[in-house]
Amino acid sequence: MSPYTAFVAGLLFPLHERLKAHTSVSVLQSMERSQWLSRAQIQQLQLQRLRDFLVRIGRDVPYYREMFNARNFKPEETQSTLDLQQLPLTGKAQIRANMGSLKAVNAGPMERFSTGGSSGEPLVFYRGKERVSHDVAAKWRATRWWSVDIGDPEIVLWGSPIELGTQDRLRLLRDRLLRTELLSAFEMSEEKMHGFIRRIQAFKPRMVFGYPSSLALLANYALTCNCRLDDLGIRVVFVTSESLYDHQRETIEAVFGAPVANGYGGRDAGFIAHQCPQGGMHITAEDIVVEIVDTNGNVVADGERGEIVITHLSTGDFPFLRYPTGDIGILSHAACSCGRGLPLLQQIEGRSTDFIRAPDGTVIHGLALIYVLRELPEVSEFKIIQESVDNITVQLVTLTNDAAILERHVTEQFRQRLGDSLVVRFEYVNSVPAEASGKFRYVVSHVAG
Repeated sequence: MSPYTAFVAGLLFPLHERLKAHTSVSVLQSMERSQWLSRAQIQQLQLQRLRDFLVRIGRDVPYYREMFNARNFKPEETQSTLDLQQLPLTGKAQIRANMGSLKAVNAGPMERFSTGGSSGEPLVFYRGKERVSHDVAAKWRATRWWSVDIGDPEIVLWGSPIELGTQDRLRLLRDRLLRTELLSAFEMSEEKMHGFIRRIQAFKPRMVFGYPSSLALLANYALTCNCRLDDLGIRVVFVTSESLYDHQRETIEAVFGAPVANGYGGRDAGFIAHQCPQGGMHITAEDIVVEIVDTNGNVVADGERGEIVITHLSTGDFPFLRYPTGDIGILSHAACSCGRGLPLLQQIEGRSTDFIRAPDGTVIHGLALIYVLRELPEVSEFKIIQESVDNITVQLVTLTNDAAILERHVTEQFRQRLGDSLVVRFEYVNSVPAEASGKFRYVVSHVAG
């Protein structure tokens, strides 16, 4: 660890967190101890936290107080995570319909947040300081598994307007002090990517973070232009938010000269799991209970495929209890050779997002269009289909009778990203159909890369 990294990780960032009334440092210290407990000890720790969480929300959250009473559910009698099956799943629809009664009556300050909308169903929810502290600590711990830390130079190839739209002076100063530089994954023309590569070569990051598809696209471009990135001292490339495919991992690792560490989670579900250097996809079991359920909502055995459902034990102010993620996964029986007792996800079959290609050759991350639609409260479902570089079809389920205003707004926003020649056709449907495989894809491009 360099002296500056030690200063940031040991003093500057802890001060930053304290000023924000976060307990991230103490949570990190606790997690770095508990990860080495045996599987049985971690299960007992998780059970105690689950019991405390259920008692708390049964007392303080009107929605769950009423539910527990109606079902005669006694949270203090919880003996196993299997007892969660006595309660229904609580998904996006239930959260949207019960926003007020899902807030704890004694909740502290909370921030309004929303999902990325890659599922076509953006969700608005609230995060308290306890949850933020635990999510920060979980990510921090996983970062340190790879011998990098907060304060090491980092390149972030990302596309969320939450990150890209708040680059005011204080945020820029913070990023500069933490040695983090943000590059936009929304615009990846050859000219842009050439600039990204030059910036990475000059910045010499110790870690890189981003979407696997965006990093693979950049890596492939680096190969075509014979631009080296494997001699910069990069120690690890963290990827998240999309499915990581083997060919992407191989290309990224070859070009950046560093291992790829896969991460799994979301704005709504929290920091669920992260890969260690020995390859295990470790669940953040101190905070997250993972269940795998079949199409009827019944829990399946370890080793069987189903939908990933999470309970986040640090969300007492605005609970996420038995929350379906929409992703498919498999829990593992195995223990990781790293020695950590944290349970493992054997496989994650999350959604991936296509790229959209503009007439001038610019490649734009599909989330750039998703974000246009996810912010519209009158749009409940959508699917974006790129038929050609000049034609896009948008399938919509809407709650408005004034389609003209909606169409004009969406068309203007899409044209800002893809050019004035773009033709946008709107198709109103009762529901957005799934693919033949049964999975949903919310951005589909038929334009060859």
